[in-house]
Amino acid sequence: MAGLTSTFHHPCKSNLCKPLKPLSFHLRIFSLRISAPTTGGCLSNSTIRTTISARYGRGGTFQRSQPSYEDDDDDEALDISSISSDTVRLIDEQQKMVGIIPKDQAVQMANDAKLQLVILSPDADPPVVKIMNYDKYRYKLQKKTRDQQKKTGRMELKELKMGHENLIFHIPDSLYPSGSYNIDVHDYSVRLKAAQKFLKDGDKVKVIVNLKGREKEFRNNAIELVRRFQSDVGELAVEEAKDFRQKNIFMILSPNKAVVQKPREPPKKNDNAVANEVSASVN
Repeated sequence: MAGLTSTFHHPCKSNLCKPLKPLSFHLRIFSLRISAPTTGGCLSNSTIRTTISARYGRGGTFQRSQPSYEDDDDDEALDISSISSDTVRLIDEQQKMVGIIPKDQAVQMANDAKLQLVILSPDADPPVVKIMNYDKYRYKLQKKTRDQQKKTGRMELKELKMGHENLIFHIPDSLYPSGSYNIDVHDYSVRLKAAQKFLKDGDKVKVIVNLKGREKEFRNNAIELVRRFQSDVGELAVEEAKDFRQKNIFMILSPNKAVVQKPREPPKKNDNAVANEVSASVN
């Protein structure tokens, strides 16, 4: 808060017969107050003291405006003086390759277009620069980074439980001769499809086997069940964490980015379609 006060004197006119009343102007940023001492009658040969005060700051319901964006002079991408070469390879604001020109000419072209000259490849010979609206360019980069961070933060942990109420499916002894930890065939299939869907969506999957009472005797079989589930999920997932020592056995599977983000190949055309296209082109 800063204040400014100014005082001056001026003579009173002889026809002033009533005291001046305080007069105030209330503004949000600037306030003005004119006042005079109260007197009983007209002061012909006296002086009136008038005070004008200015106050800087917020008042009332005034809200501070958003700060204006300022270019960062220290930004390396805009520091043309860091280029030691006398020439640069210029790309104009229309995305066209202008070619190799003097550095000063590139700076002048950017100034004429009222845009910025941005360094794209400082280590190239000669350095590559581009005329562009750097504010908009940086905003797009920041937005892209935020979207990527948001997408990464969207990853959820989905739990798939295999409890004691589902122990009615016998794993073939030919596969697991050590015993028979059981789960319903339908339940297992449903959980497997759900896990594959979650992983394709970019979410993690936590496979849990709850052991209660005498079921603890089949710990090794439960571990084999989790291993089998991991094997059936296949290359969609990679193992992130596991705990086979507690009564609740679990394994966390994370999406295999190399597989989940792999672009799909376009469908192949059948022979008849190809033959029709060939015949049509011949005609």
